[in-house]
Amino acid sequence: MSGSRAEAEQKGGSRQRLQVNEYKENQNIADTSLRPVQTTVLGVTAKVCLVPFSLSNYNTGQLKRPKSLLDKNSNSEVTCKKSKKAEIKKSCRRLLTPKMEATSSKEESTLQKSSLDVHAESNKWQYKSPSDTVVLSPDTESSQEGDSDEDTTPGLSAARFREMIKKRQPPESKRKKPKKKENETGCRRSMRLLKVDPSGVPLPAAPIQTVLEVDENPLIPPGPLEMTPENQDDDNALFKGFLQTWAEMSKTRSKNTEKELSSIKSYKVHLNGMVISEDTVCKVTRGSISSMAIHPSEMRTLVAAGAKSGQVGLWDLTHQPKEDGVYLFQPHSQPVSCLYFSPANPAHLLSLSYDGTLRCGDFSRAVFEEVYRDETRSFSSFDFLTEDASTLIVGHWDGSMSLVDRRTPGTSCEKLIKTSLSKIRTVHVHPVQRQYLITAGLRDIHVYDARCLNLSRNQPLISLTEHTKSIASAYFSPLTGNRVVTTCADCKLRIFDSSCISSKIPLLTTIRHNTITGRWLTRFQAVWDPKQEDCIVVGSMAQPRRVEVFHETGKWVHSFLGGECLASVCSINAMHPTRYILAGGNSSGRVHVFMN
Repeated sequence: MSGSRAEAEQKGGSRQRLQVNEYKENQNIADTSLRPVQTTVLGVTAKVCLVPFSLSNYNTGQLKRPKSLLDKNSNSEVTCKKSKKAEIKKSCRRLLTPKMEATSSKEESTLQKSSLDVHAESNKWQYKSPSDTVVLSPDTESSQEGDSDEDTTPGLSAARFREMIKKRQPPESKRKKPKKKENETGCRRSMRLLKVDPSGVPLPAAPIQTVLEVDENPLIPPGPLEMTPENQDDDNALFKGFLQTWAEMSKTRSKNTEKELSSIKSYKVHLNGMVISEDTVCKVTRGSISSMAIHPSEMRTLVAAGAKSGQVGLWDLTHQPKEDGVYLFQPHSQPVSCLYFSPANPAHLLSLSYDGTLRCGDFSRAVFEEVYRDETRSFSSFDFLTEDASTLIVGHWDGSMSLVDRRTPGTSCEKLIKTSLSKIRTVHVHPVQRQYLITAGLRDIHVYDARCLNLSRNQPLISLTEHTKSIASAYFSPLTGNRVVTTCADCKLRIFDSSCISSKIPLLTTIRHNTITGRWLTRFQAVWDPKQEDCIVVGSMAQPRRVEVFHETGKWVHSFLGGECLASVCSINAMHPTRYILAGGNSSGRVHVFMN
């Protein structure tokens, strides 16, 4: 008992010290605010602050006691409170001064009045909502005991007190959705789309029609094709006369005498004498021209043009009117990328296409024979390995090559050769040392020896790596093969010295020339003039439209201007081997011929 009593006295002393400190703080506030004691600030604030209590020791997570337990223990709690209050008052009276006692008695009286008012007001709230009863915690009750003599608000909590003094905010106004008009007319709908006739009866379902997809470029069937012109009648007497004339003309071979090159001055004089007129401009193919060749006859002029649509057009310039001298054939289904008249028999015109076929048009028999066929591959270019045109080398777009012998029966190749290139655009054979051939790839140019080619991956003898962009073509000079001209997309024409094919072919000249033709024009390919192998011929993007001639040293030699007759870009050009005749083809199928 003595121990418990000592602990109670210790707690009472601590409470007295706490109350004294709080009272001193309140006393200072009262002294400052009650200089004119007659002010009513304290009375107004007492109505707002009902019962002073401390929230420092308030535990928000403390469980609330039920109302039943509160009623049972109310008597014992009231007795304890009264005894504690009496002890606190005695200790406070000892410490307080008379002035402090006067002020404290006044504050106690005001607080008791305010607590009575709040108690009555809380009873009203409890009557309105009896379910919302809140029990004060012991700490809150103890704080109230030190300030008031009577326990006036046993069921009032801090949260409930805040709700009482908090102003009610007006409810948020929600925007009302506009009501739809009942008599509003809806959007009109097509009765045809609803599949309903004007009377409202559903229409019967339409029968499903199977549409067969027609290939724009159907593959030409294998085997020989009759040489039947598409733009002429089958029994046309002019075409029969054309075949007979050119079959006889091809029997007389052109003179292939080796002569010295003429001087540049005399060569320029001959070029200045070449003109163009309306009679020497004609539409030969329906699509863009991708390859050209000129018959080597010295008496009559025959121009052959290969189109991207797979057509091959022949134009005999001696016929008048000029439309009667044009004959159009369809031996291929895809672009014709290479055309050559046979050096052994000029009555044979060999054509190669992307569709994987190589055909020979025979004027004497009026038929297109099939020389080589491989539908699984796409061909890009070919050339003759032998002078009698019996052996061919064919380049593929996948970087491989085929060796074809026309003397063996069938349409297959003798050997399929794999190279180190990813693509092959052009293949050309050395005119003197025919065992060497040059190939233009995507970025590199390789020189191979045909005697060392095998089925496996072949390494080139020489590789030219000076090009920085895509390469369009590479050709040996036509008479001696001492020079190589290349056309590249970096707007440069390069000329190499191939007089001594060894481990390296040096670069001689670089010519600046615009080679950016765009999407709709055929790419430029610079070719040698067979009569003057130190000069090259190439198309131009300059205005007015022209075809230009350059020397191997890079000097400009001549420009073929046609005025109104030449109003487009001639991407593909060919020179006659012995006569001063130039033929240029554009991307609309039109051929322009400059001649003396």
